[in-house]
Amino acid sequence: MVALVAIYALLPGQLAHLRRAELDRSKGRLGLRRPGRMDHVVYLDAFTLRLAAAWELQRHRWWPDSSNPHFFVTRNTAVDDSGPSISAGVIQHLFQRVGLPAGRLRVDRIVEEAGHSADPVRLMELFGLPNLSATRYVLSAHPDKKHDPITP
Repeated sequence: MVALVAIYALLPGQLAHLRRAELDRSKGRLGLRRPGRMDHVVYLDAFTLRLAAAWELQRHRWWPDSSNPHFFVTRNTAVDDSGPSISAGVIQHLFQRVGLPAGRLRVDRIVEEAGHSADPVRLMELFGLPNLSATRYVLSAHPDKKHDPITP
């Protein structure tokens, strides 16, 4: 979970609803379905792919008969036949327990990338951000690039 937030700026809600079928390990892709918006594809690095594989193996060891379609499960959701997702609150609590608030980690990652590229289109492609959000991140990372509407 930490790698997906720290590297790819995923939201706790995206982690909670992530399904096992959305991870294509052979192609290194993770598909994110987003209600009301276009889906987003995340291209995973080798480190994150290894972590995902390790989690799948551990999950299978703990709950070999689990039919829950979600990637992340708890001891309660893994054995629930209705296949519920874990809650975003549970994920936020886990991050807070280790001293890494997920929201802050996500924002820091996007601002760090905006500081390197200063390209809102790159942020849109990399993190699936809408245009306005990507532009705001770039402007916050590069205050010198703000345009004064009065100055020609």
